Amino acid sequence: VQLQASGGGLVQAGGSLRLSCTASVPTYSARFMGWFRQTPGKEREFVAAIKSSGGHTYYTDSVKGRFIISRGRVKNTVFLQMNSLRPEDAAVYYCAAAQRAIQSAIRDPEAYDNWGQGTLVTVSS
Repeated sequence: VQLQASGGGLVQAGGSLRLSCTASVPTYSARFMGWFRQTPGKEREFVAAIKSSGGHTYYTDSVKGRFIISRGRVKNTVFLQMNSLRPEDAAVYYCAAAQRAIQSAIRDPEAYDNWGQGTLVTVSS
């Protein structure tokens, strides 16, 4: 599975961006699709995930109520709608696919089998 993330850019605090992840196969072929982010010198951090069966969504606490993960009408896309962006949201964002992960593991990058190349989000204060 190949993944490509896009949609990053520069936005002012309080603004919005929508990230897209395009997969080489339908995203429902993976048990979970997730978004992670990483800043220099820090570990990759879980942001959100969506379960292919049922569409249940999961978020890290700091983005609840501001970010929305969803699947596109085109079956090989996943989106991350980011609203009310804060300077601390600035990072490289990665999409990932977990083929066999269980729910309790989805916040762990090690649970994901396939990764996109990352897209940079910069938030100015």
